[in-house]
Amino acid sequence: MMRRVFLALVLALALPVIAFAQATAPDYAAWEKLAEHSTVVLEQAQEESTLITDEALSQLRSQVVKWRNQFEEAQSLNADQIETVKNQITALGPAPAEGATEDEAIAKRRAELNDTLAKLQAPGIAATEAASHADGVIRNIDREVRDRQADKLLRLSPSAANPVNWPAAVSMFRWMGAWIYDETVWRFSRPFNWETLRNNAPLIVTLVLMAGLLLARGSYWMGRISRWLLTKTQMRGRELASALVSLGQVILPVLGAVMLAEAAAKTALFGPILMQLFRYAPVVLLTVLFANWLGRKIFAPQAEDRSAMTLSDERRAEARFHVLMLGLAMGLQQLLTVWIAPRAQDYLGGSGTIAAEKAQEVALRADTALSVLAAPLLIFAGMLLFRVGQLLRHYHAANREGDEEAAFRDKLLHLIGTAAIVIAVVSPTLGVIGYVSAANAMMWPAILTLGVFALISVLHRLIIELYALVLRRDAAEPDALVPVVALMLLSLGALPVLALIWGARVEDLRELWTHFQSGFAIGGVQISPGIFMTFAVVFVLGFMLTRLVQGGLRSSVLPKTRIDKGGQNAILSGVGYIGIFLSALIAISTAGIDLSSLAIVAGALSVGIGFGLQTIVQNFVSGIILLIERPISEGDLIEVNGQMGTVRAISVRSTRIETLDRYDLIVPNGDLIAGQVTNLTRGNVMGRLVLPVGVAYGSDTRRVAEILREIAENQPTVMMNPAPQVLFVGFGADSLDFEMRVILSDVNFRVPVQTEINHQIAERFAAEGIEIPFAQRDIWIRNPEALVPGHKPAPAKPVDADEPEAATEAPMSEAVEPAAPVRLSDNDGSEEGDD
Repeated sequence: MMRRVFLALVLALALPVIAFAQATAPDYAAWEKLAEHSTVVLEQAQEESTLITDEALSQLRSQVVKWRNQFEEAQSLNADQIETVKNQITALGPAPAEGATEDEAIAKRRAELNDTLAKLQAPGIAATEAASHADGVIRNIDREVRDRQADKLLRLSPSAANPVNWPAAVSMFRWMGAWIYDETVWRFSRPFNWETLRNNAPLIVTLVLMAGLLLARGSYWMGRISRWLLTKTQMRGRELASALVSLGQVILPVLGAVMLAEAAAKTALFGPILMQLFRYAPVVLLTVLFANWLGRKIFAPQAEDRSAMTLSDERRAEARFHVLMLGLAMGLQQLLTVWIAPRAQDYLGGSGTIAAEKAQEVALRADTALSVLAAPLLIFAGMLLFRVGQLLRHYHAANREGDEEAAFRDKLLHLIGTAAIVIAVVSPTLGVIGYVSAANAMMWPAILTLGVFALISVLHRLIIELYALVLRRDAAEPDALVPVVALMLLSLGALPVLALIWGARVEDLRELWTHFQSGFAIGGVQISPGIFMTFAVVFVLGFMLTRLVQGGLRSSVLPKTRIDKGGQNAILSGVGYIGIFLSALIAISTAGIDLSSLAIVAGALSVGIGFGLQTIVQNFVSGIILLIERPISEGDLIEVNGQMGTVRAISVRSTRIETLDRYDLIVPNGDLIAGQVTNLTRGNVMGRLVLPVGVAYGSDTRRVAEILREIAENQPTVMMNPAPQVLFVGFGADSLDFEMRVILSDVNFRVPVQTEINHQIAERFAAEGIEIPFAQRDIWIRNPEALVPGHKPAPAKPVDADEPEAATEAPMSEAVEPAAPVRLSDNDGSEEGDD
């Protein structure tokens, strides 16, 4: 108790005066006003959508998002002070149980710290509550916007198939032409505009000349240069350079169109409507030329060029034409959306001021005109998209017999082609019926999606060429790790683009990114991209440092020691495992991941691991034992499970042994620890060779022993100390048995030495007249007369059971294999075997 009192007094003296954070706190009063205003706006938007536009909702949402960001930042106010106070409360020891008491000084100090902690946590709690409120307002705004988008997609416009609706579009075009004419004539009649033209004449002439040159010859020049790089040079990365240069076929003409539009603006002779058309013209031209560039890259004009899709020459040319026309359709759709559609309501509303009672009628007439104009464009694009889908399906059918690596790509192209055909049929049908918004929401995103896929394919090919250029290789390797990872990253990067194409709002993506940054919880552990990146960077740095230390030990330190190769490898492996473990531990600590909440989950998983992976764990532990105790080392000649070979590598799970037949034998480490292993070269490479020799009966045994001893002593690998031994070990069934026992200086040469000794024994025994016996068997044939052709067996006669049966037997001998039985049948079918 006294120790706790003393500790509390020390903490009281050492505690600095806690200053609450003076950071600017959010203005909650202003936020409450905005929240109330948001509620009113949403109610009005639900009652009458025309009063609150989508732009107004988007602006309101942006303001709420800013407030939410402030609240999220305020949640971390006083974080350091809160952590300090919590540590101080922990230092006081656990709080007394209900009904128990503690020292008065400690109790007073605990109350003060708890009060301070509550005050420090108050701003964060308020910020958390406000952030939750803001998040709810944002969800309500998003729900309203999505409902409006759904209503717009399902809105039925006047059908273009009804001829009654056609005059609306015709009259709108007539009115726009008249407006442009009147506006241009008026500007041509103003002297001030002619004065402006004269002042800007040099610049206008220069821009027109340069624009005409770029529009007329720019694409041709860049095409010639690209073709020359591809066919007339042998430099590395020529395809990459050619592809980059070929982009000039898009950039130069578009630049010329921009110059021409700027020249038209400098003349001051054209009105706002016509100038807007000039401003949009480069965008349309860019769409058409870029589609043409993608088509030429996917469907190469020359058969010898690399192409993403290997079709016949005729089909490639057809595909390039349809891709170009799809680009033209996209450009016309842009003009309809950004230039014609804004003019429809102005024309149909008269002079620009629309009376309230005519607003609904004007909107209906504008919708009718745009519906009639959109239908032919949808039909035109649908025909092109239908044929492109057929070409994709034809490519899949033509390559159905391809390799397995291209099977997934071919199947994906088949699915894309099928989807394109379906959209090409459904979208124009909806457009003609009157569901123009739904038709546009299907057709143009589908075409843009095909463009994105084509661009990913082209960029992937360029990355492959760049990879080969960096590695100074002539041939690209599309299946290498870097190109595959690049393709995956390109695909991931295309996901937000595809989401925007198919109707997602930028606000939706930002909201998704916000939730992604906040992370997700796994077993009480919060994982976010920042935490993951911190963990990955620290772990990779630790792993690289581990490899660096291993390299230094391998090349500089360990070769200068007396440790054998096996011990050096064990040290390097141990350093690697320890380094990886420490790297992971430091990375987890640096990233701020608290694994204490995962202890129960880890305990439950350990039970499953214990049962399901017990063999792997056993081999892992056995590998560690092998590396520490080193009963075998790399280079040892061992015999395990009836297999003999040289140890080539010892890993954590298994050991690789190169057998005498020169193939690899993978042995689990558990077998090396629990089983019987014969190490022929552990400690030294000397080993004994025992060679049995048999001679025929009647041979001079002492001369045989002398010959065998001389042969053994003449072998260079046979040790003289201890001296070779020749033993007369016994009398065999077919030979006099001897054994030659020698010690070899290197047991790895046992087989060659045994072969040489056998050769010399055969040569010396032949020269000395000593016979090497082989097994013999005597075969007795009963009733040999039965083998004579035409012999008739004698009639059977009674035989006394006490007298042996008389039979004529003739001996006959033949050398046969010892284990081969011989059976002969006589005429009456009886069989006698070898005795």
